[in-house]
Amino acid sequence: MTTEATLPSTSASPTTRQVWTRARGVVLAVVLLVVAAVVIAAIRSTERHGSLDPRSADPFGSRAVAELLADRGVDTRVVTTLDEARAATGPDTTLLVAVPDLLTHRQQSQLHSATADSDGRTILVAPGSWSVERLAPGVVADPATSLDSTLSPDCALPAARRAGTADTGGIRYTVTHPGNDECYPSDRLPTLVRVPAASGDGDTVVLGAPDILYNDTLDKQGNASLALQLLGSRPHLVWYLPSLSDSSAADPDAEKGFLDLLPSGWLWGTLQLFFAAALAALWRARRLGPLVPEKLPVAIRASETVEGRARLYRKAAARDRAATALRSTTRTRLAPLVGVPVTQAHAPEALLPALSAHLRAEGDGQPLHSLLFGPPPSDDAALISLADQLDALEREVRRS
Repeated sequence: MTTEATLPSTSASPTTRQVWTRARGVVLAVVLLVVAAVVIAAIRSTERHGSLDPRSADPFGSRAVAELLADRGVDTRVVTTLDEARAATGPDTTLLVAVPDLLTHRQQSQLHSATADSDGRTILVAPGSWSVERLAPGVVADPATSLDSTLSPDCALPAARRAGTADTGGIRYTVTHPGNDECYPSDRLPTLVRVPAASGDGDTVVLGAPDILYNDTLDKQGNASLALQLLGSRPHLVWYLPSLSDSSAADPDAEKGFLDLLPSGWLWGTLQLFFAAALAALWRARRLGPLVPEKLPVAIRASETVEGRARLYRKAAARDRAATALRSTTRTRLAPLVGVPVTQAHAPEALLPALSAHLRAEGDGQPLHSLLFGPPPSDDAALISLADQLDALEREVRRS
């Protein structure tokens, strides 16, 4: 009965447990990010449904103010395109622009041209720096928003004085032209501005926050009074809800790329993911400092190491490196045999004279310089011949 010896495994592949131990931190972080994104999306999915829509009864809708206006004889009509909004302007009409910042610069210029001489009223709800300067020239949005939501009128505008305190705190404005009504100041900057038309009875009202129009806050403070007075000054109210599907939003002279079509939130999110990946790579990097020697998981025979390195040299056709390694090792072993310090083993002027003197005593005329310091071999056969000659030289020196 013969018994075969079982060789120790030379595989250094990580086990499933080791892989899980290394990757569980990254996996946990990804799971937490996904869960947080789902929770935030679920929370925000119903927060602003039907926002500023006079047909919506949701907390952030505006159906309550539309119903109150109807009781006072003011009819409300909803439009979603710029052409409908421009056609509806007139001296007996109030045009409310729900989200002015959704309009392109081209749309803003066309809307301002239609309302400037209409003798009607235009109400801009929370316009930012993107739109307010085109729709209400002379009014500039301040970068800092109001810290207080409920403010006092502190102006001579009759509608504001009758309403009293209201939730107008939001975007603050700087007025560059005189003759405007500046109401509900926050840190000396108004959050409601009335800009009279250059001629006629028309005007433009810039409202810093939409809170007085929401169903949920209409009954707070003087919100209802202020909203009814601002929106009910004319018998007709046109409620303009800008839509991204409006054909007038397309600029025929502008070519948009793929990045222009992405919302800014996606771009910022991608940038954050990039930084997160960079930090993860930095955390998982293995060579942030000096190399630390570690014990091998298994014992490897010296012959296997030599054979593996030889195969790498052969695969890369690195005959020059292989020849350099053979010659360097041979010189290191020969130097002590002929009385040369190891530190000078690679200096031809120190090694060759001592080696020649040793071999001449034995009558050997071998060209030592070409053998130990010559050029790299031109092919594999020459490399094998070089290895044989170096072995023969070392044996000869050892025999002598």
